[in-house]
Amino acid sequence: MNEGFETLAIHAGQEADPHTGAVVPPIYAVSTYKQDGVGGLRAGYEYSRSANPTRTALEECLAAVEGGARGLAFASGLAAEDTLLRTVCAPGDHVLIPDDAYGGTFRLFAKVLERWGVSYEPVSIGDVDAVRAAVRPETKVIWVETPTNPLLGIADIAGLASVAHDAGALLAVDNTFASPYLQQPIGLGADVVIHSTTKYAGGHSDVVGGALVAASAELGERLAYHQNAMGAVAGPFDAWLTLRGLKTLAVRMERHCDNAERVVELLASHPKVTQVLYPGLPEHPGHEVAAKQMRRFGGMVSFRVAGGEQAAVEVCNQAKLFTLGESLGGVESLIEHPGRMTHASAAGSPLEVPADLVRLSVGIETADDLLADLSRALG
Repeated sequence: MNEGFETLAIHAGQEADPHTGAVVPPIYAVSTYKQDGVGGLRAGYEYSRSANPTRTALEECLAAVEGGARGLAFASGLAAEDTLLRTVCAPGDHVLIPDDAYGGTFRLFAKVLERWGVSYEPVSIGDVDAVRAAVRPETKVIWVETPTNPLLGIADIAGLASVAHDAGALLAVDNTFASPYLQQPIGLGADVVIHSTTKYAGGHSDVVGGALVAASAELGERLAYHQNAMGAVAGPFDAWLTLRGLKTLAVRMERHCDNAERVVELLASHPKVTQVLYPGLPEHPGHEVAAKQMRRFGGMVSFRVAGGEQAAVEVCNQAKLFTLGESLGGVESLIEHPGRMTHASAAGSPLEVPADLVRLSVGIETADDLLADLSRALG
């Protein structure tokens, strides 16, 4: 039976409890498990770093909604990234990353993995030919965000999968901005998908988490080994909250997209906005690719403000309904200045973001209220 996304999000990995009939998986707040004799594990559980039933439910659901062979849940998105890279890379290897990658990802490469001997190179990930030209014999991973954070760039996942596989490398796609509902990279050729489940998957700004979904069982098994060996796993309550969030992901994403489109319409006609970055705009350079590989264009919007950095900061300070804060993907709308906030670690690097840039995570409030707030903030 080929079940739809909404059905999988509500039911995959979440059978009713066999003892009580509870329709929601319990929170197994447990560290260890009784064994039936030495080596006699019940259902494969021995210690909750290795596996926990609540986390298993989340991991099975994540694999189902992403169309992958194995899902793994972590304590944060960066914990997932670090585990992936230390699984598939070794000192001397090389990784291509977006030239506008998330600041935390850039920091991981520049301040942690480079010291370990893994080199990286920023490249225009939306240009398949540029990526192909940047591949070296030692390139092990092509790392993709699409849409990117915070400039909303779009990468051709299928095209980059071909480049990666021709080079004997893996294609890793950070699908956080799109969510599994709007985009499924494994179906387009990606080898592994990364999520900060803190964002749209959890959806309520009340949990921090990360995930990997592997396209193959073999890669999934390797990642699972390192997940256990490195230990940055999702706790049972965090797993339970994220699983609850996934149940409503589809309906939330539809509303995020509806509201974002209204916001884009306002910004595109505002005299104090010099540029709107949103893949749903026909003039966006990645619009055609996004239209092919995404269900809709998402709830993230970035824009540039006339008057430079101080004007952009003032817009952020003047907004009221749009809460000034980092992160994204929750039901409430957020506003931030990437240059001073989420992407401060990229200052002075090739990944430095424009000083006049404002990033919005458009929530699911009443759209007219959001428009009124932005209009006041822009003056």
